[in-house]
Amino acid sequence: MKSYVFQVVVEEDQTENGQKAYHAFCPALKGCHTWGRSYDEALANAREAIELYLEDLRESGQAVPIDPGHGALEWPTAAVAVNYA
Repeated sequence: MKSYVFQVVVEEDQTENGQKAYHAFCPALKGCHTWGRSYDEALANAREAIELYLEDLRESGQAVPIDPGHGALEWPTAAVAVNYA
């Protein structure tokens, strides 16, 4: 089992009607964007989007992109990533 860590960028945004929202994306995964009504929701949605992105890569036989310069890291064993502010 390998472990992967992907940097996620969360930026303040707004919905079409002007309500506060957050845009989240993964720089290492082209096209992997999502949003949420709160920072935490956007981050949770980004986690789900990354999982789906990786599932699509696996199903199509593509490798997981590893790019430390864009925040994509791989460990050869199981690991736990913790967000701590």
